[in-house]
Amino acid sequence: MKKSDISNISNAESVERAEESVRSSVQPSGKFGGKADRLFGADPAGLDESARGIAVLVIVGVAVGLLSGMFGIGGGTVIVPALVWLGLTQRNAAATSMLAIVPTSISGVISYATCGNVDWLAALLLFCGMFVGGQIGSWLLSRLSELVLRWIFVVFLVFVVANQISFVPSRDQHIAMSALTGVCLALLGVVIGILAGLLGIGGGALAVPALSMLFGASDLIARGTSLLAMFPNSITTSAANLKRKLVHVKAALIIGLVAAVTAPFGTWIAGAVSPRVGSILFACYLCVLLIRSIFVAVKATRSVHASA
Repeated sequence: MKKSDISNISNAESVERAEESVRSSVQPSGKFGGKADRLFGADPAGLDESARGIAVLVIVGVAVGLLSGMFGIGGGTVIVPALVWLGLTQRNAAATSMLAIVPTSISGVISYATCGNVDWLAALLLFCGMFVGGQIGSWLLSRLSELVLRWIFVVFLVFVVANQISFVPSRDQHIAMSALTGVCLALLGVVIGILAGLLGIGGGALAVPALSMLFGASDLIARGTSLLAMFPNSITTSAANLKRKLVHVKAALIIGLVAAVTAPFGTWIAGAVSPRVGSILFACYLCVLLIRSIFVAVKATRSVHASA
């Protein structure tokens, strides 16, 4: 064999080893990131998948399940910051959160439905409005500044907290359905969808108090109906996010499945406490979000003024 042939073979082997090294270096690290998922491709890189990271995901799942069952919310306000803290980008964290909400909401809806605390028609009307409103919210999102959006969220939380403290829902009331009520529920869904598209919220923080104050639903029916209305939206959004490979599937499954187990305990707590106590607990939860949102909005305002 000629020396030139031997040299060519050696060079080819070197190139192959270099390509293999590059391929291995871009693989997500950690226990779960060693090879691509057969269905959805490799998970987004960056998440801390050590024993500590997995423990955090489990703890987040427990908290989300309890909050979802107690208040009829999706839990994204807890999931997204936790995933960002563990190393995911904001975009991947938001997409992963939506998938985690799917099993959480299923468990919560089942828990409320078995006790007769879900209004199925009201949930359908809400979802139809939310679907339309979400498109409007997404359109507005591209036209409003981030600073304006942050302060809109602060004002929104102040309004909801004030109403939660001042209003005590009845546990025995139901939604009296009529043609006018149906139209108003759909319009409420549009408003919730716009806010969800603008602010990145699931909508439960607005849907639950609105269903009680405006439509006479009991606190439990409002929460169960809110969870059911969010369920289809989380599925359709997750399908789109999975197609774009934005979701860390394994993290979403860990959080979602753990939350699905603990959500019935949250539902039990919601039924065990009085409506007044439930309103106060929900208001406390929203106050924590309000404080964090004010801090972020003030920080963003100072940054804008400093760069001006």
